[in-house]
Amino acid sequence: MKVVLAGTSHWHAGMHLDAARWAEAEIVRVWDENPEHARGFAVRNSLNALATFEQVLSIAPDLVVLMGHPSTVPAYAHRVIEARIPLMLEKPAASSSAALVELRDLARQRKAFVGVPLPNRFGPAVTAFQRLRQVGRAGKIAHAHFRIVNGPPERYATDGVAWVVDPAIGGGGALRNLGIHGVDAALSLASGKLSLGYASIGNRIHISPVEDYALLVLEDEAGAVFTIEAGYTFASMLPGGDFEWRIVSANATLIDRGDKATSATLDDDTFIDLPVELPATRYRLCMRDTFERLQRKMPPTISLDDYVEAMSLIDAAYRKAAR
Repeated sequence: MKVVLAGTSHWHAGMHLDAARWAEAEIVRVWDENPEHARGFAVRNSLNALATFEQVLSIAPDLVVLMGHPSTVPAYAHRVIEARIPLMLEKPAASSSAALVELRDLARQRKAFVGVPLPNRFGPAVTAFQRLRQVGRAGKIAHAHFRIVNGPPERYATDGVAWVVDPAIGGGGALRNLGIHGVDAALSLASGKLSLGYASIGNRIHISPVEDYALLVLEDEAGAVFTIEAGYTFASMLPGGDFEWRIVSANATLIDRGDKATSATLDDDTFIDLPVELPATRYRLCMRDTFERLQRKMPPTISLDDYVEAMSLIDAAYRKAAR
């Protein structure tokens, strides 16, 4: 697969580069709105940079991984879709849900391949639960908890993307940026529609224009309860933070803490360690899945429809917390 990384100044660019190489893709070119950044990224990684976005489209790769500033990404994504080039659209892809709805409608109209990298869908607890569900061993979900709490919001200024904590650009704080992974997990596992029961969103310890901690409680039509925590309150700037994915059903309890994952099943009385993939390298699994689906002419595992649904639920949480 021939891949262009477009938007090298995004803080996930290195993860996507690692993922593409791990999945044995050829990175044919890189690009960024800041040409100097693209050239520097290219030199550091033994790649070649493109000067203009028109060149990204003209070389017609098998996949464009598009990252960047939410104010400009929708227009670039529109051009990739119109050029009928498969697209992986990194978040945050827009400052508002409305801009994403326009992209989603265009993708539907053009029957375009547009995947969204929410890589915890490929984490050990979720995949093990889905395998149990496929063979009828999972049972009804009772409750699930999804927590991502990273270091202080200054981390984004250090990464050169201070706009992440500008609510007018990023569209929110920890919930919008980190909590979307948990919201997506809940939506993917829920039976029927999810209703939002409780939302607490605010600044607990940091002086910042966006929230540093959020807690949501949701319930699906079958009565399963999903709780989501997202924060910038971990007391370290080191990667990893405080991470836990926990799924509890009638026959299974699965726990993923990032560097360790376990599965307990009642029907066979087993408790086992699951294969670990660190959250930072789950982009590898997402990239491999994307390549496989492109080769099989299948739609992406996580689509713009999923992204819009998660963003819309987060919109509702912000409104509820404000009330």
